[in-house]
Amino acid sequence: MPVSAPRRPTERPGSTGARPPARDSGPAGRRPGRATRIGRTRPAFLRLGPGEREVLWLYLLTRVGIWATAGAVGWLFPQNGETRRPASLLSPWQQWDWWHYLHIAQDGYFPAQAGPWTAGWDNREAFLPGFPLALRAVHTVVPDWAAAGALISFVAGGVAVLALARIARHQLADLETGRRAVAFLLLSPCAVFLAAGYTEALFLALALPAWLAAQRQNWPAAAVLACLACSVRITGLFLAAALALHFVLTVRGLRAWRSAPWLFLPALAPVLYSWFLQTRTGDWMAWKHAQERGWYRDFHAPWDAWANTWEAAFGHTQATGYAFMWQAELLAMVVGVVLLVVLLRARRLPEALYIALTLWALGTSYWYTSVPRSTLLWWPLWIGLASWSLRRPRIQAAYFYVVGPLSTVVAITFLTGRWAG
Repeated sequence: MPVSAPRRPTERPGSTGARPPARDSGPAGRRPGRATRIGRTRPAFLRLGPGEREVLWLYLLTRVGIWATAGAVGWLFPQNGETRRPASLLSPWQQWDWWHYLHIAQDGYFPAQAGPWTAGWDNREAFLPGFPLALRAVHTVVPDWAAAGALISFVAGGVAVLALARIARHQLADLETGRRAVAFLLLSPCAVFLAAGYTEALFLALALPAWLAAQRQNWPAAAVLACLACSVRITGLFLAAALALHFVLTVRGLRAWRSAPWLFLPALAPVLYSWFLQTRTGDWMAWKHAQERGWYRDFHAPWDAWANTWEAAFGHTQATGYAFMWQAELLAMVVGVVLLVVLLRARRLPEALYIALTLWALGTSYWYTSVPRSTLLWWPLWIGLASWSLRRPRIQAAYFYVVGPLSTVVAITFLTGRWAG
């Protein structure tokens, strides 16, 4: 058997010993241009990975569609049927909770010493300060308040869909799953709220990157993002609980456990807000009590909440439009329970905890309120649907053909000011 000569210390396997040729630096041997160097130094989270340009393109197309719908609503459904001038493009977006966020951003929580002790109080302390603070900050650059709110949701929605696609790719190692998850989210029944001056888009833009950071074991980044999410929606606390469970189940080694104190950071935002309300009202639970006064969110057993919602939906005690809204609440709750069971069977315990806490909070009021809107925040639902549709192609077609038109109906209902959920 022939024996190869020993390699010299400077040689690598497969080397001939000759000096390697200079690396090609482009045409005519030029060095990489400035754009290439900038691209290489761009932070990793700003680089678009495979398929992410298609995700952003899908997001932009759906934004065009939903804003076209808003423009059509201004022309076809004016508040004054005799008007000769259509409403502004931003007018249909100024509905319902938007006014609470706007008034907080403009005047603060207790203008002119008004508060829960004032007759006709709007219970604005029920809304956390994250979105109003962002709205006030953007308003310093964008003079129109409604445009500022729309811009926040537009940018935040883009961040959210990219993060959702990356979570799906990290979890299932499949580019198509990420694209489908984003499509299911953007065509979901309540997707209109991602474009409105509401909290859903901003919350997702913080919560989904927090979850992605946790999957990558970057606990400081996950904690900071979750803390910011807690300032936007109380659902951030449920995210923080899921992060803590994910930490316990995945961290290995004493050195990794040194990151555990970061998990307490998300509680800082609600604690500071409760302290602020206590200094103004003397009530540490002022946020919860405002929810009870304005939205019947005092505690009831889950079966009582279901019964009250069922009566409103099918007991012929409400106008048909409102009854339909409560029927949607019941359906969304059923979807949430099914999702919880699926996650438990798949042993995805952190996501299951997040969904369980959300369902408990929504399902223990006098009756269900805003459950369909909350489905936007259930990222395991959209990833699960995407994964299922890859195995059963008809699922995607059925979803788009059935849910797509329903999404348009919900959008028109909201934009015309007839939404009650």
